[in-house]
Amino acid sequence: MEILQQILVYITLILAVGYLVWKFVLPKSLLGNKKNASKACGQDGCGCD
Repeated sequence: MEILQQILVYITLILAVGYLVWKFVLPKSLLGNKKNASKACGQDGCGCD
């Protein structure tokens, strides 16, 4: 019974760490920063920044 508890604890720990990595690390490294990618000062993108 003690072995089963340890297995469940390790599975829970792996799932929690995996979720945190997926939530906070992967979106920044895979998607990049697309919000600031198109910073044009005008409508024609003259490059006046």
